[in-house]
Amino acid sequence: MAERTRYKTKQKDQLTAYLRDRSGVHVTAAEIHNDFQNRGVALGMATIYRHLDQLVADGLVRKYIIGATGSACYEYVGERADDMVDCFHCKCEKCGKLIHLHCDELKELQRHIDQKHGFVIDPMMTVFYGICDNCRIKIHA
Repeated sequence: MAERTRYKTKQKDQLTAYLRDRSGVHVTAAEIHNDFQNRGVALGMATIYRHLDQLVADGLVRKYIIGATGSACYEYVGERADDMVDCFHCKCEKCGKLIHLHCDELKELQRHIDQKHGFVIDPMMTVFYGICDNCRIKIHA
């Protein structure tokens, strides 16, 4: 089967620039769509998903699936994709904020579970649920 030709489009360039400007930040397709709509840029959800899938396949963007029914989040990694290490995540149950965890203690826990329990954890799919600092402050204010 012949490989599909990839076209460089203005929309893909706009999406790539948008993600590059937010490097290190997780965004959902819905957030991207809303941001583009608010700026008056017509970019449909199907187009966003198609380009995100291509950017993930190209290794420029990482896709995180948080929870069984949660939306996927995307993060621009660009040229540093090969240098990135896997990470765990924390998700706030109040505001939905997603936090990357690059923590040696969690890597040690991952090794322990593998060596002592014969189970390999996928850190890209591992999420700890709780309450972030901002929401905790609001609760106790």
